[in-house]
Amino acid sequence: MRPFKYVRATDPANAVALVANRPGAAFLAGGTNLVDHMKLGIAEPDLLVDVSRLPLDRIEQSPAGGVRIGAAVRNSDLAADPMIRTRYPALSQALLAGASGQLRTLATTAGNLMQRTRCPYFQDLTTPCNKRTPGAGCSAIGGHNRDHAILGCSAECIATHPSDMAVALAALEASVVVLGPEGERRVPLADFYRLPGDTPHLDTNLGRGELILAVEMPPLAFAERSAYRKVRDRASFAFALVSVAAALDVRDGAVADVRVALGGVAHTPWRALRAEAMLRGGPATPDAFRAAADAELAAAQPLPGNAFKVPLARNTIVNVLTALARETA
Repeated sequence: MRPFKYVRATDPANAVALVANRPGAAFLAGGTNLVDHMKLGIAEPDLLVDVSRLPLDRIEQSPAGGVRIGAAVRNSDLAADPMIRTRYPALSQALLAGASGQLRTLATTAGNLMQRTRCPYFQDLTTPCNKRTPGAGCSAIGGHNRDHAILGCSAECIATHPSDMAVALAALEASVVVLGPEGERRVPLADFYRLPGDTPHLDTNLGRGELILAVEMPPLAFAERSAYRKVRDRASFAFALVSVAAALDVRDGAVADVRVALGGVAHTPWRALRAEAMLRGGPATPDAFRAAADAELAAAQPLPGNAFKVPLARNTIVNVLTALARETA
């Protein structure tokens, strides 16, 4: 590990100033992703600004009737919070599906959002990777790509976003509150992450020195009827092959409203807007869910190693929506 300096931020504005004014600086919260990458030699910050003790660890109802989640709230605490479990069950389920119990007690809300989109080649310094070294090439495209993206890919990168929590937040239309050198702003989660394009080394649309303060959940009434399902190779500590977060509002057998997001299939949490549009106003039946899933996945560009993800994603969407429809019948 290369030497670095460490400082504990006294308040959010102090943290922002320290990182914004030093290109080699990085925020440190739980450290479950950053410290691993420092050990591997992937990340080499020369200054760590510790934000873990800032007063950003509360979960509270917002004035608009939604919920505000502080950036420093631990994943385990967020998953267990009664307000989250009853009003946004998909979020609680997604958190419990992520990592391991030990890591969830350390990882923070902001840190979870900021973990790097990556694949095994990114973490192997002996292989070319455009995300790690722009212009080096993508080893996964011609290599082992079973776990890789089928939607929103580019010739530069086919890695998938690792977060379970972010998939649920995408489906539930959360926004991220950030503080930067120019002040505070709110970023819808749909605009928070970037597809790889020709700049796969850029994971988010945050500016230099911008610090996450909170995540805001909207007062979405039918979010109480939401669920998260994760398909993976083993029961714990595994990234999703495919995951689905969905919320469904069924009235008189028809879909009044719906939200669907996918994980494990793209460089970002993938909001299934085409499927949602097809479903609204139509019958809440497995056949309708299947047709909507097929429409969403028509844009998929799988490689031979991960073509199985297309039917797997379709079936998972249908299963989650069918189960939710039965709950509201």
